[in-house]
Amino acid sequence: MTFFSYLLAIGPWQVVLVAVVILLLFGGKKIPELMKGLGSGIKEFKKGVKDDDSKKNDSSPDSDNS
Repeated sequence: MTFFSYLLAIGPWQVVLVAVVILLLFGGKKIPELMKGLGSGIKEFKKGVKDDDSKKNDSSPDSDNS
């Protein structure tokens, strides 16, 4: 395996280690708030992408001044 394969290979122990470090850094009370913020951010991003796609589909190609 190459060096980059080792960097991208994430096993269950690495996930546990990351979870423990996050728990130690932020504490048990702060994690639900962080996840709520992350969820609302993802929701807003999806909404923005959906709105952008609908605006792109609404515009007609004949309106270009080429």
